[in-house]
Amino acid sequence: MFRWLSGKGATQRGVERTLAQISDDNWKASLQRHDFLAGLSPEEEHALRQRAAWLLASKTFSGAGGLVPTDGIMLSVAIQAALPILALDPRLYEGWTEIILYPGGFLIPRVDMDEAGIVHEYVQEASGEAWEGGPVILSWEDSDADPGRGTNVVIHEFAHKLDLYAGEADGMPSLGAHPDMRAGVWRTILQASFEQFNQALTEIEDAIPHDVDPESEAADPWFAGLPLDPYAATDEAEFFAVSSEAFFVSPEPLARCLPDWFALLRQYYRQDPLARLNQTVTR
Repeated sequence: MFRWLSGKGATQRGVERTLAQISDDNWKASLQRHDFLAGLSPEEEHALRQRAAWLLASKTFSGAGGLVPTDGIMLSVAIQAALPILALDPRLYEGWTEIILYPGGFLIPRVDMDEAGIVHEYVQEASGEAWEGGPVILSWEDSDADPGRGTNVVIHEFAHKLDLYAGEADGMPSLGAHPDMRAGVWRTILQASFEQFNQALTEIEDAIPHDVDPESEAADPWFAGLPLDPYAATDEAEFFAVSSEAFFVSPEPLARCLPDWFALLRQYYRQDPLARLNQTVTR
């Protein structure tokens, strides 16, 4: 198991943090599991390691559905979750304590009311969920791989936590530590980018032939032109979370298709994954 320590580098505004001690071999092995972590500078890697160590010490990792969280599983999740706060205050992840891991997708009971006022109860399969004031729930099968198309369930759910830290999940994270950013500018760019993406999605859906099921793999060539997974069109909160996935995992399409939104995310996260990954390619 991880050992715990307190020391220099573990302090935030005078509050000493407890960190997990991660061996160099385990750290390198976990980094290599995810291509999007390539290109980190020594300073960035050190900051990522500090935040991952803090997450391991400050959150309880619980298994469900028969999964037993090993050190490797916990470290992999912690590294991915630490990436969004690489240059931010870790306290943005405070106010809750538990990360729950299932072996694969899990079922969530849902209750929705339609426009006619009729209540529908059903069960939905999910790969992740973030509760307000509660745990982050993840599918390890989906957290363990880089599935492509700019998706990452860990970053997605922890982006929701950043959103929820400011209150309601609405695609507007707290800007309290960003004196150079304005809420009004954020909302204007968010709304314009959200509408632009929805328009692009509608055009693609209209272009799919009637004999092709849009929910099937046969429709993938049409959706491949989008900078984000279609789920981003659900609402502004999901747009922010899906955009955050793409920003860190596959930033080029997002930067090309929604440059103002990409620039805003770059300013908020204080990172430039596109430059980082491009630098890796040219080495």
